[in-house]
Amino acid sequence: MTEQNPILSGLNAKQREAVEVLDGPLLILAGAGSGKTKCLTHRIANLIHHGTRPSQILAVTFTNKAANEMKKRVEKLLGGGSAPMMGTFHSICVRILREDGEQLSCGLTRNFVIFDTDDSEKLIKMIMKELGFDPKEIKHKAIKSHISAAKNQLMTPEAYQLDAEDNRFTRAVKQIFPAYQRKLIEHNALDFDDLLQKTVQLFEQCPEILA
Repeated sequence: MTEQNPILSGLNAKQREAVEVLDGPLLILAGAGSGKTKCLTHRIANLIHHGTRPSQILAVTFTNKAANEMKKRVEKLLGGGSAPMMGTFHSICVRILREDGEQLSCGLTRNFVIFDTDDSEKLIKMIMKELGFDPKEIKHKAIKSHISAAKNQLMTPEAYQLDAEDNRFTRAVKQIFPAYQRKLIEHNALDFDDLLQKTVQLFEQCPEILA
């Protein structure tokens, strides 16, 4: 690597040290405003410069704004070349599920819709009414929050039935959770928590996708 390489220009010694690592894992610990994004984008560009295909790189951020900024920086460093897949955890999972989600055995199709929090709460309220639950005694927001927490632990309704404590509230969740999931699939829909959980399930059921 020569000094004239623009990918290495403007980096301090520590940033350059990180950018020039081409193999194995690398952990960068740095405070706010210390140039982490610059370091990451330059390292991505350097990997591609050394022959790594963009399709072999996945960059995950916490906001779409950060992902878009990183993509622009990488493309600029590469002189207009294509950047790898970049996005938030949820947006990347959406792309994966639209591409391969039909391989799941749940009946989901690639043109699924995404229910936001309001959509999910309305659906839970409807299910509670159908099942005869009193909204004054059991709050739909509490049910939604509990289901969300279970999904974030990668629990299916079936697993929840087996693992949840037995009390008045969880007995309600045990009825509502599976009904909620069935209704989502009937609408060809996923909620935000499903985007992560279904992607994990897809990788577990179809590991060849990761090959």
